[in-house]
Amino acid sequence: MKTRNSLAAFALALGAASAFGQAKEIRIAHVYDKTGPLEAYAKQTQAGLMMGLEYLTGGKMELNGRKIVVIEKDSQSKPDVGKSQLAAAFGDDKVDLAIGPTNSGVALAMLPVAEEYKKILVVEPAVADSITGDKWNRYIFRTSRNSTQDAVAGAATIQGDAQVATLAQDYAFGRDGVQSFKEALAKINPKAKVVHEEYAPQQTSDFTAPAQRLFDALKDKPGRKIIVIIWAGAHPMTKIMDLKPERFGIEVAPGGNILPVMKTWKSYAGVEGAIYYYYGFPKNKMNDWLVAEHQKRFNQPPDFFTAGGFAAASAVLEAIKKAGGTDTEKLIAAMEGLSFDTPKGTMTFRKEDHQALQAMYHFRIKKEQKNEWDLLELVREIPAKDIPLPIRNKR
Repeated sequence: MKTRNSLAAFALALGAASAFGQAKEIRIAHVYDKTGPLEAYAKQTQAGLMMGLEYLTGGKMELNGRKIVVIEKDSQSKPDVGKSQLAAAFGDDKVDLAIGPTNSGVALAMLPVAEEYKKILVVEPAVADSITGDKWNRYIFRTSRNSTQDAVAGAATIQGDAQVATLAQDYAFGRDGVQSFKEALAKINPKAKVVHEEYAPQQTSDFTAPAQRLFDALKDKPGRKIIVIIWAGAHPMTKIMDLKPERFGIEVAPGGNILPVMKTWKSYAGVEGAIYYYYGFPKNKMNDWLVAEHQKRFNQPPDFFTAGGFAAASAVLEAIKKAGGTDTEKLIAAMEGLSFDTPKGTMTFRKEDHQALQAMYHFRIKKEQKNEWDLLELVREIPAKDIPLPIRNKR
């Protein structure tokens, strides 16, 4: 009997120790498109997240005496999978909060899960406006830019009396992006007009027919003629340019993309667009460390989504510091209006919809490129105060 009692007591002690050990951890789920069409973006986000946690904790991977544990979940770019993976993270893995995903459609499926479990989801890097708009709930914060921030920055690069046609993917990201771009252009440059919208399936590989419709819509228009591309994944810029839009006096304005994609644009010197991040633009200590360390570890500079993952890490750690722990309600109170440092500079979560306000960049493809990653020159930084964002939620 004594042996049984001793064993029972020992088991209870082990359980208590385990529970205490788990409570001492800061448990973060990263639910991202580890496999699928946006895999390249997702891997960058993961690398940036882990480098951010490392930098901000001085390599200790702990905060306030609590070990930081990151649990990876693969959403596979599928909404139903992302939804179930987030539920498993909150329910089975007992995470304190989550970060992700990559795909906007997946993000929209995940939002109600955060509300159901009453846990915070920091959205990075999905951009559809509806995430912090009509589909938003109070547990959602977003460090990534949204479609309107992309759109305002893109619209700011278009000057004068221009005729514009858009090419976008036929899902939430593309349609939200075009709608936001049209609204932004109307405010920033009312002389410019969107005369045609072209939507193509996400996996389109042959752009001959979409391009022809774009050319037909623009070729007889007076003045400057521009095709604005809003696209995630394998970018159609090169394929559109191969069809020689210049025959009709048509320019192409791509949104910024990851370095391996933009490297294929080298022959299009002088083309302008807007971008969320390019490693050579921000000037601050955090970005200096990220650029140098990423070059050392991966033999190339950090990319578009690497900076986003780093920003998410910064937001989470700063929020936990301010809240004094990982209690959800205290985190929400801490995060509303929170400013935090990122490789891009300071971001601030807007209280009304939890969207991170941030700078964007107007770029030009360089004529003289010193190496394979020396791709863009800065035309100007577009500060957050010059990017008007309507509040689209129903708070």
